[in-house]
Amino acid sequence: MEIKSPVSATLSPEQLAAIQDAVSHYRAVKGGVMPALHTVQGICGNWLPLEALKLLAEGMDIPYPYLYGVMSFYTMFSPTPRGKYIIRLCESPPCHIMGAVNLAEMLQTELGIKVGETTADGLFTLEHTACLGVCEVSPAMQINEVVFGRLTPERVKNILSDYRAGKAVDYRTLPRTTNPLSDYLASGDELVLLANVDQIDPLSLDAYLERGGYDGLKKALSLTPEEVVNTVKDSGLRGRGGAGFPTGLKWSFTRPSPITPKYIVCNADEGEPGTIKDRYIMEGDPHRVLEGMAIAGYAVGASVGYIYCRGEYYLSMYRLNKAIEAATALNLLGDNIQGTDFSFKIQVQTGGGSYVCGEETALIESIQGERGNPRVKPPFPGQVGVWYKPTIVNNVESLSNVPAILVNGPDWYKSKGTEDTKGTKILQVVGQVKRPGVVEANLGMPLRELIDKYGGGVRDGRTFKACQPGGASVGFILDEHLDTPIEHAALAKIQGGLGSGTMLVMDDTVCVIDVVKCLLYFFQHESCGFCLPCRRGTRVLYEMICKVAAGTGTQADLDRMLTLAQTMVDSANCALGWSPYSFLKTTMERFKDEYDAHLAGNCPLGVCKAEEHSH
Repeated sequence: MEIKSPVSATLSPEQLAAIQDAVSHYRAVKGGVMPALHTVQGICGNWLPLEALKLLAEGMDIPYPYLYGVMSFYTMFSPTPRGKYIIRLCESPPCHIMGAVNLAEMLQTELGIKVGETTADGLFTLEHTACLGVCEVSPAMQINEVVFGRLTPERVKNILSDYRAGKAVDYRTLPRTTNPLSDYLASGDELVLLANVDQIDPLSLDAYLERGGYDGLKKALSLTPEEVVNTVKDSGLRGRGGAGFPTGLKWSFTRPSPITPKYIVCNADEGEPGTIKDRYIMEGDPHRVLEGMAIAGYAVGASVGYIYCRGEYYLSMYRLNKAIEAATALNLLGDNIQGTDFSFKIQVQTGGGSYVCGEETALIESIQGERGNPRVKPPFPGQVGVWYKPTIVNNVESLSNVPAILVNGPDWYKSKGTEDTKGTKILQVVGQVKRPGVVEANLGMPLRELIDKYGGGVRDGRTFKACQPGGASVGFILDEHLDTPIEHAALAKIQGGLGSGTMLVMDDTVCVIDVVKCLLYFFQHESCGFCLPCRRGTRVLYEMICKVAAGTGTQADLDRMLTLAQTMVDSANCALGWSPYSFLKTTMERFKDEYDAHLAGNCPLGVCKAEEHSH
């Protein structure tokens, strides 16, 4: 992590007044540090001068060195000047295999600057970023709040020309960030999660109510909290964020606790490369998320909810906040909901650009205005969570299933899917396929059907090479594995995983060592640095794969890499440190010839460069 010294600047009277107003507002908000940093950075023109940081620290009664430590953890904050428009070019694996490296070179030439620099006219700053969560349109970049995908050199030039001419896009006017669902093939299965997406105005509460919105909450309020917990438990719903822990069981651990207040946290920090599902729900059906949270709050006795949304999801946050306002005005959120003694309020918290904050305790630390370092567990959040009180942390998709389960009953839900993994899932197929995108379907679909039918198969003239199912921390699988049903147990048997439900497809133009190098760069960049095994281990693994890619590695290096990755599984504090082992092990086993060629100094596809530490 690069440590930058804060730069001084003369603040205008208008900026000083706006900062004072922000400080006065956020010092009264529990969890106000992160939104205050975002607000003040916006006031100062995309960066945080020393004077602004000191005003913020003093006004919120936080020691300045401590506030600087928090600010410096998150990549979206900068203590040095930046341009009017920040170009963030995605370099995660899905964009990497679709040509992001060439686009980076083109952008630097077009702008006349290197990554991390600002143009002389102060208009553009160019930055690399981890996954933007728009992998269906990779390669992609974001300019301030607006995402542009399916980039080509010509398209990039046209976009820059528009911004130079003052034709910036207002993200709030966009119908959605990427594609309508009509661009994708539908499964024909009954929709649970995407039923309203593109069918209603997401900003209209009336439209949501006309389609049965908040009926699940009303049903829950007619039951006891214990009955609600048991309904969700009986449905077989498992967490959709990656781990797959039974949702109702998690609730049952927190419900009996006499400690108050309790909290519900919706994990909307969708940072896993290849994962795009939650954005479709939040942008297209935000009230479904709020309703699921309110039901969870009633079930466990919580009175406050936080939606921790990744900082790049501007349209999602805008629509969630509008939905909160509308639901509160109609007493579907707030005090004494619908005349009952149940009160529940929701606050949107903005992330700052940190993959590790998808880990539930790192996310909790971030809500509290801390650096996003995962806590040592146990205790688990169900007992000691936000503000050290009992807290339920569930993914957007998990919570969005809950209203329909309450309305239709647990038997209806568990009639879908498989014995191991019940219900429907928003599956994502990205990478080198003809039709990258999403489909909601009953779990149990074979991987081959997802890739060939819904993804359109690999690109014309190419052949399938590998797939990484579930996310960046999962093993690579081969064509022989594609008849495996999409569920937790079956995918685990082939050293894959369901994870977030994404499938990164690679064709025969991809060098596996190059993709592994990209993955290891991602994990060493995103390590929080809290524990030594991950902080040092991810860096050493990246350095060693660079040697292999450059043709200077040895078999002993590969053996040491696997031993180190296993040691990290055994000793790292959180799952980020455990992540490299699976894809290292499976690629070394399943693509041994490709590794051997690199050890002999030859990249069969001519992809890998001679520079040992290039990315």
